[in-house]
Amino acid sequence: MLGTIVNTLSIIVGSLIGLLLRGGIPERYSQTTMHAIGLAVVLIGLKTALETKAILVVILSLAVGSILGELLRIEDKLQQLGNWIGRRLSQNSQGIAKGFVSASLLYCVGAMAIVGAMESGLAGNHQTLYAKSILDGIGSVIFASTLGIGVLFSAVSVFLYQGFITLAASFLKQFLLPDVVSQMSAVGGLLITAIGIGLLEIKKIKIGNMLPAIFIPLVYQMLKHLWNLL
Repeated sequence: MLGTIVNTLSIIVGSLIGLLLRGGIPERYSQTTMHAIGLAVVLIGLKTALETKAILVVILSLAVGSILGELLRIEDKLQQLGNWIGRRLSQNSQGIAKGFVSASLLYCVGAMAIVGAMESGLAGNHQTLYAKSILDGIGSVIFASTLGIGVLFSAVSVFLYQGFITLAASFLKQFLLPDVVSQMSAVGGLLITAIGIGLLEIKKIKIGNMLPAIFIPLVYQMLKHLWNLL
């Protein structure tokens, strides 16, 4: 839970700073800063991806996982869920709800939150959530300076959402071998690299539809174990 706690605190601190800068931050500053963070995210993703030697498993996982994700249309469903939540909350009020909904969707409905929370729960690796904390902290400064105090309350959404994923993943730890965790982290690292590419505005990649790829090494290990028993 350490990564989620740090992430939550970064949003709170960033929001408070943003409220003090309520006059607004020039777009050129926010854009350049996000590009700089995007480069850092690419570095972290590649570093994580290169820690495994099972390249063929990683390639197979990405191919099979992406096909499953496309069949399930995960990206579209995440977007529909976000839009539904936004409509439900925005009907109640205009001020706080707008900032809360916008920030919550940005921080929660994304692959970095899922991948990072899983790594935190499965392997105790908080690096991805630390990187996300920097992103969210900077984003909170920018959003709170324009959207107001509602952004601050999005920290609750992040804590509950990522905390649940981390705790759920921790229950699977006993079924995972070190090699399997390394392979899952490598796949996740490549997805994180894709997030960095998106932040750099090079190419928009449907990362949500690739999320099943993270679980393929685990499924592969289970099938291999079952085959040995037969």
